[in-house]
Amino acid sequence: MQLTPADTDKEKSSCCCCGPKVRKTISSWNVHDYFGAILCRVSNRFRMRYRVDPGLYSLGSPSAEAQVFVTANYKLSFDHLRKGLNGLDAWILVLDTKGINVWCAAGKGTFGTDELVRRIGSEKLAEKVTHKNLIVPQLGAPGIAAHEVKKKTGFSVIYGPIRSNDIRTFIARNNTMTDKMRTVSFTLAERAVLIPMDAVNIIQKILLPIVIIAIVMGIKPQGILFKPMWEHSLPLLVALGVAIFSGAVLHPVLLPLFPLRSFALQGLSLGLLAGTFCFFSGFFSVASIYAILANQILIAGLSSYIAFNFTGATPIANKSGVRKELRIAIPLYIVAAISVIVLLIAYKLSLEGLL
Repeated sequence: MQLTPADTDKEKSSCCCCGPKVRKTISSWNVHDYFGAILCRVSNRFRMRYRVDPGLYSLGSPSAEAQVFVTANYKLSFDHLRKGLNGLDAWILVLDTKGINVWCAAGKGTFGTDELVRRIGSEKLAEKVTHKNLIVPQLGAPGIAAHEVKKKTGFSVIYGPIRSNDIRTFIARNNTMTDKMRTVSFTLAERAVLIPMDAVNIIQKILLPIVIIAIVMGIKPQGILFKPMWEHSLPLLVALGVAIFSGAVLHPVLLPLFPLRSFALQGLSLGLLAGTFCFFSGFFSVASIYAILANQILIAGLSSYIAFNFTGATPIANKSGVRKELRIAIPLYIVAAISVIVLLIAYKLSLEGLL
């Protein structure tokens, strides 16, 4: 299902002499746009389907001299661009990035030279405007070879500011940028906004295993009993909560303070500290040694895994470094997961007096 920016966005204008249809859009957001922006922060499934149709959009009443802005068909990217163009008449050329944002799509190749060239031709852009300039977001630069676009279409690529709220200033400065417009920031607020996505995503992944483990812990000769299910699963649930808090909340907040570059090691160090705190707090003192070891490995391993996943949301990671870290970390995560399962089985057997 494809979504449109607003109800008015569904209006389309076309003319037999103008070629492909041009969709109309507006700069203001409605309640659905705000709600969608919130859901993008908490639901990965929703975010991956949150898109607009590729093609050419008119914002306001653009003339043939109006500027052309290029973006991805991830709806949140499109929405922030049109919001940043508030009060202006402009053309927006939306590339088919399969619903992926500009920065990620540039790395994957969907926000790329070939797609931009193809879209310029299919939308007959040269017939809509009298100039030959395209304003492309700076974060899309890794995917766009400006000289190739110029060679194949005649259009020149101008790289615009990183943040959409700088666009009006950029235009007022005759399409020139300040150092601030070129600089990627990663402030506490910008890191914190990613916390719900990480937390919800990992909770969704571990929900089924939690249910299975709880049921197994509650199995008795009389059947599945709620009291032992709750009592024997509670330490594990607390360990999971501590690991999620450590990896998904503390890690993004404290990220600039880590002397280690490895995100996996950053998360591991936080997990070890959190697990040690839980142990000396006495919470696991009544549990068996098997449960204590399982919880400690779970907290450290899961915290590391969550922190490692955060590399995809930061401007400080690079592909080669992530691949190298991945080759080392994944086998260790597998060993940790197997160890936790074996220890939980031993814990259950000890509860039944079989070990």
